[in-house]
Amino acid sequence: MEILTSPAAWLAAFGIFAARLVNMALDTVRFMFTLRGKSFISWILGFVESVLFVVVIGSVLTNMDNPLNVIGYAAGFATGNVVGMWIEKRLAIGYTHFSIISQEHSTQIADALRSQGYGVTEIPARGREARFMMIDCSVRRKQADEVEALALEMDPDAYITVEEVTPRRSGVFRQ
Repeated sequence: MEILTSPAAWLAAFGIFAARLVNMALDTVRFMFTLRGKSFISWILGFVESVLFVVVIGSVLTNMDNPLNVIGYAAGFATGNVVGMWIEKRLAIGYTHFSIISQEHSTQIADALRSQGYGVTEIPARGREARFMMIDCSVRRKQADEVEALALEMDPDAYITVEEVTPRRSGVFRQ
């Protein structure tokens, strides 16, 4: 296959890879913005994503004699998903809800979170073996690592669950 030794064929395949990577990264980020109700940003990303898709798929389909194009397309798709997830995690848009259970240090964890400006609710709870206070705390996703680290600093054995939430009304959120 003479095409595999052609620098132009490799360059075209790399261009397809790069464009598809950007296309899929935008798709992943757009999807996350859509889930969070950010319609204007979703529209812009969707528009750019669609243009890129048409250009890239057109380039692949009109040059099917170069198998490197198909490989570049598939590799760009897969890599773009991962890059999009990385970007979305860095943006950390939205809110996270923590439920923290500590058998012996719930009050200390709650007080430490409050001292850092987080809104915390302590809820009396009973597990299989003991009574304790469950800590309920919703924060911006960008602050989630800090909240988890603070809780684990007070009690390395704390049981922590996390879920993404969409606040519907007022609450206490640290700026």
